[in-house]
Amino acid sequence: MRQHRSVSPLGSTALFLAAAALALPLSAQVLRCTDPATGRVTYTDASCPRGAAAHEVEARKSAAELALQEEQARQALARKQERRQREAAEREAQHARDDLRPLAGSAPPASPAESAACRQAHQELLQLQARADPSLYDDALLLDQAQRRRELACLSPAELARLEAQRPRPAPAAAASPVIVVPGHPQRPPLRPRPPPPRPEISHCNVFRCYDRQGNAYPR
Repeated sequence: MRQHRSVSPLGSTALFLAAAALALPLSAQVLRCTDPATGRVTYTDASCPRGAAAHEVEARKSAAELALQEEQARQALARKQERRQREAAEREAQHARDDLRPLAGSAPPASPAESAACRQAHQELLQLQARADPSLYDDALLLDQAQRRRELACLSPAELARLEAQRPRPAPAAAASPVIVVPGHPQRPPLRPRPPPPRPEISHCNVFRCYDRQGNAYPR
């Protein structure tokens, strides 16, 4: 016969909790035995003494219930392992993203020729070239300004420096000679038309403009 474990009435609750932790077989039945004469309470997995009141605390589990309990415990353990693996993978991915952030910040800047400002400046120059007359002073000035805006928007600082180095420097203006006016009879100007101005003599060209020997710029 199995040994009974007894406790005073004041300690019945504590003993009940301790009994749940005893290493009893999974299928064992736990009974609480109360002596009607003394009020003494005992717990057993066998049978209560004669005359003691028996109360079933833990019912005996069937084989199916034990199998279900084991399966639920196995599934809970598998879910816990999956959660830990998922959390570890998320931490590794976050660490990888953190390591790539400094590299992304050190990427070389895009070329100015691929910027939206360059495309807009180029489009404005094309539209102005389609309607402007380079032989007119105002139109030539507008073309020169549009050409300069495209250079600033599309060229890098190094390319701008090379372009400026290739530009011909205008010759210094000679000191004007004093004009001596001899009084005389006024003469009528000739009635023949003035000859057209000579065509500029182009000295060299670059990607965007051409220059004459006097340093004047003309769009290509």
